[in-house]
Amino acid sequence: MSAEHDDVLWRPTRAGHEGSELTRYRSGLKDYDGGADYLDLWRWSVADPGRFWESVAAFEDVRLGGVPAGPVAPTEMPGGAWFPGRTVNYAEHVLRRCPDEAIVVVDDDGASRSLSRSELRGQVAAVSAALRRLGVGHGDRVAAVLPNRAEAVVGLLACAAVGAVWSVCSPEFGADGVLSRFAQLEPKVLLLTDGYHYGGRTHERADEMLAVVEQLPSVEHVFWVDHLHPGSVPPADRPVSLWSEVVDRGGEPEFDQVPFDHPLWALFSSGTTGAPKGIVHGHGGVLLEHLKVLRLHSDLRAGDRYLNIASTSWVVWNMLVSGLAVGATIVLLDGNPVRPDLGRVFRVVEEHDVDTLGLSAGYLHACLKADLAPQASSLRTVQVTGSPLSDDGFRWVYDRLGAVWLASMSGGTDVCSIFVGGAPTLPVRTGRIQAPALGVAVEAWDEAGRPVVGEQGELVVTQPMPSMPLKFWNDVDGRRYQESYFSTYDGVWRHGDFIEFDPDGSSVIRGRSDSTLNRQGVRMGPADIYQVVEALPEVREALVVGAELGPDAYYMPLFVALQDGADQVGAALRIKEAIREGLSPRHVPDDVVAVRGIPHTRTGKKIEVPVKRLLQGAALRDVVDSGAVDDPELLLEYEEFARTHRKSRGITS
Repeated sequence: MSAEHDDVLWRPTRAGHEGSELTRYRSGLKDYDGGADYLDLWRWSVADPGRFWESVAAFEDVRLGGVPAGPVAPTEMPGGAWFPGRTVNYAEHVLRRCPDEAIVVVDDDGASRSLSRSELRGQVAAVSAALRRLGVGHGDRVAAVLPNRAEAVVGLLACAAVGAVWSVCSPEFGADGVLSRFAQLEPKVLLLTDGYHYGGRTHERADEMLAVVEQLPSVEHVFWVDHLHPGSVPPADRPVSLWSEVVDRGGEPEFDQVPFDHPLWALFSSGTTGAPKGIVHGHGGVLLEHLKVLRLHSDLRAGDRYLNIASTSWVVWNMLVSGLAVGATIVLLDGNPVRPDLGRVFRVVEEHDVDTLGLSAGYLHACLKADLAPQASSLRTVQVTGSPLSDDGFRWVYDRLGAVWLASMSGGTDVCSIFVGGAPTLPVRTGRIQAPALGVAVEAWDEAGRPVVGEQGELVVTQPMPSMPLKFWNDVDGRRYQESYFSTYDGVWRHGDFIEFDPDGSSVIRGRSDSTLNRQGVRMGPADIYQVVEALPEVREALVVGAELGPDAYYMPLFVALQDGADQVGAALRIKEAIREGLSPRHVPDDVVAVRGIPHTRTGKKIEVPVKRLLQGAALRDVVDSGAVDDPELLLEYEEFARTHRKSRGITS
């Protein structure tokens, strides 16, 4: 359906349009000769990327040192340098504008406390000074296992201040999951927590953390975050400093000026398609992209309060930290966001006057299912990402939250940014992401490599972005990097999502292209199936895959987690009828399989591809890193189903 026939759920008021950060940016552009329409601005931003990114740096007063040594923007990828010859420090800019109340931490039990600007700067100064005393410098790795608390923010910024490379796992990862990531990095220093609170329970982690230390011979020193047991020093076989004692030293931070593309952090891929990959991003590229996304595409402003529901292992957490760089107070929600109930998030919003709230589509769908009716009077903006939000999910936001701006967006850990997202000057239409992101030459391509509009295609980016990875860790010759993004179209980034654009620039993500369902030559994304099936009251959640089991054998099961007490036979009939009538007779599943639950990554994304590979005969250990999924034991049930199904079809290989 074309955009002009879609339901308009929200339009900016004249005051909102004129008062937006996007309008303020466009009005201040020098020598801009384009129109006032958003798409005019986007076309200019990709036609002249050098001028565009220089204008973002100027708008945000990014202080670049050094001497220019070539064009601002590269023309080819992979490779090519942004702002060659220039220097910067991410942490300096994050701390420069952070407000007097920099961080609000909300504990699992609901208690909260604040960290002031001076306290945050003092703690970053103390930890960065301690790192320097230990000989940590440019390119050394500092790895952490920490929950969504102030210690993680301080650790990241202190590491960036000295030019070291940061990496973090959330503490629910087991020792094996942590080691599969950190062993690649060979960190010099570890920041470890003794435990955390989640869902009303205390989780002791000291033994697992000591096991991690023992298996990492590169580690020379451990900072022990004595959260559960203040003052208690663990019996580690390396030197240990107590976090509480280190941060008390205070001081004023010093920032090493590093090249624009100096490594800032290594973010790990989910591990659902093989061993986790360490994806390295640079100081300058991350800084510019995050300022653009938060200021221009999220309308985040100085003095706002910004809450994003994310663990430290999800790239969204990194974006949350960057909220400080625009002068916003960031709210860190520790513990389980849906315990004691789904409404916890919105109670935090009300209590702490949150202006901008970031959520996963999965959480919003759960609110829809529960018919939640929250109070959220302070909200101005709701960001949503992680997976496609259904039409009903869009409607729930406007039925229950009122006249907020819903900024749906899609990007990835790979670029630490977005490809498509919100625009505060455009209307919000049911089910559609508003616009391509500024500075991102994003298109949908068909199988022949031609741009298409009005039909789904591969999401590609035809020009470099500042936050594209510098490299994969230990990918010495760059082969894994090349194969991951550039093996399909030479010199063009293929992200692995299916997307459909309308002529007005709005779009819909149809799901991962490697999980696309292809029945009788008709392709469809899993998200289309989920929108129909998960609207049924008896279905909690669903997962669908299409697996080629031989030259002429295509098997498409639909796994469903049903509500307690639901009749399996009746539910299966209603599910098939709903797909047949509401979507496509060709995409009625071969089997509807009732399961205990649906597996996800630890960031809440369904993992269709590993389940597909199990059905094709791969071993569980080869298709997914157990530390990457929310319920590893659940996958054993899918593995057994796959084994039984293949045996029933006489498939032995």
